[in-house]
Amino acid sequence: MLVDSHCHLDFEQLSTQIDDVLRRAKLAGVGHMLTIGTKLRQFDGVRNIAEQHDNIHCSVGIHPHEAEEEGADVTVQKLLDLADHPKVVAIGETGLDYFYEHSPRDIQKQSFRIHIEAARQSGLPLIVHTRDADEDTIEILHEEYARGPFSGVIHCFSSGWEVAEKSMEIGFFISISGIVTFKAAQDLKDHVTRIPLDRLLVETDSPYLAPVPNRGKTNEPAFVAHTAACVADLKQVPAQELADKTTENFFKLFDKIQRED
Repeated sequence: MLVDSHCHLDFEQLSTQIDDVLRRAKLAGVGHMLTIGTKLRQFDGVRNIAEQHDNIHCSVGIHPHEAEEEGADVTVQKLLDLADHPKVVAIGETGLDYFYEHSPRDIQKQSFRIHIEAARQSGLPLIVHTRDADEDTIEILHEEYARGPFSGVIHCFSSGWEVAEKSMEIGFFISISGIVTFKAAQDLKDHVTRIPLDRLLVETDSPYLAPVPNRGKTNEPAFVAHTAACVADLKQVPAQELADKTTENFFKLFDKIQRED
């Protein structure tokens, strides 16, 4: 079994054909999916999809792009209240994005720390988005971890090696998306060879970042099989071993989920 550890099934490109998307995922061997919250005002839609399917769970959080628009409304308690649901198994996605900077950096940082505190208090893992913000991401994660431990994952990892190294120092997992299949992603390929198998997850981040050979198409959970095959090749392990280990890692991190094979 494979797991898509990060997808956005509530986004229109997937939600309008959800039955077909899930059918294709099953045919590709994808047994579980985690659909991710990015806006509190749209969280009901995320949770509803998870509630309708046994093999789908969800997270609650505010993407750094939305930190300015939604930041005034977010509190640790609000995140905790929304996370108090059997289908909500993680906090996020949250983090820092200095590539687009749709929200001011100080507001992103404040939102990031609020999410970390919610993860710490709830015991749920934190899902971290970081782009062009390596130094600040590492600094905040380590500062906050020193105040009290929490678990988590760097999702759609495409940063410098130090982000992976410093995140793994505090027990984080590293999730690899379809970017790893791109011809120009040699640095990422090199980093993947250095990440231990017991720290790896795979994801689609669908509907974005479809892997080769589907690049340019709408991404969907079934396509995580292509990413997993690429990672297995880079790690020089059988595809089945990579699938088994990343699935094991997923359920170890998101331990609120009761695994049923």
